[in-house]
Amino acid sequence: MMKWEIERKFLVKGDTWRGQGQSRILRQGYLARTADRVVRVRQDGDQGFLTIKIRSGTDLTRSEFEYEIPLPDALALIDSLAPGEIIEKKRHVFNELGMLWEVDEYSGANSGLIVAEVELESEDQPFAKPDWLGEEVSRISRYLNVELAAKPYMGWKEEQHLAVRQV
Repeated sequence: MMKWEIERKFLVKGDTWRGQGQSRILRQGYLARTADRVVRVRQDGDQGFLTIKIRSGTDLTRSEFEYEIPLPDALALIDSLAPGEIIEKKRHVFNELGMLWEVDEYSGANSGLIVAEVELESEDQPFAKPDWLGEEVSRISRYLNVELAAKPYMGWKEEQHLAVRQV
């Protein structure tokens, strides 16, 4: 089913967000990628998903088509990828200040990176920002999961890590 995805993404500072809500492990990889669209396969617990995301002209809004697929199919597709192309993260989901937040704590080749996302109804929707939010990275492409699969966080040059360390 198609829906519009409008999300803002931020680096996370401190640990005051920890211990809230539910957590789960996600594994995902990208089967296809062009300048304006990606096809992702994801394992989310005992469920599998195939997702197509298409950029709609802005950096914040994309059309998203997501379909549940049998878990064995998702695992076979993930396993067909090279180990470095797979993103692994622990997702923490909770409400704070009236918004649903997803905090992704990456592992593997992206260890050390923690990013928070909030989905909005419109690009200009106002929302309160928790004190643990750092720099906004919504329009910085290297923080997209598809980019992290191709160029993992641990391989970034030292100066690219500085912004993360300062928050």
